[in-house]
Amino acid sequence: MKLPNLKIHFIGVICLTLTSTFCLAQEGHVSVNQDKNIAVLLNHKKKMNRNSNSPMRYKIQIYSGSRARAKSAQNEFSNTFTEWRPTIQYEPPNFKIWVGNFRTRLEADRALRKIKKTFPSAFIFKPKKKNS
Repeated sequence: MKLPNLKIHFIGVICLTLTSTFCLAQEGHVSVNQDKNIAVLLNHKKKMNRNSNSPMRYKIQIYSGSRARAKSAQNEFSNTFTEWRPTIQYEPPNFKIWVGNFRTRLEADRALRKIKKTFPSAFIFKPKKKNS
């Protein structure tokens, strides 16, 4: 007589477990009401951060040398890569082409891997803070 009681208890435990699993499952819907100007402000902030020349940001240098070759490298980069805008910097006696404004080293490393295919001498650096 003990064997049938064990079967009944076992089946009861399984049914209880399955029932409790379905009873604890919950569904809900979340509705977020926010001002439409928040998206505009976030986009504006992203643009400001992209253009920031903070010394805490990483840049990639793709060329250093004469003015004519710097212009050529700048044009070649602009034609090859559209996601970054190259800028020309003059640090006597060389003209340098800098690309990007990366927040993290990881971001800069990912970009450098792409850029090195065309500009093998490119490297990552942090610009020194200019004394005004």
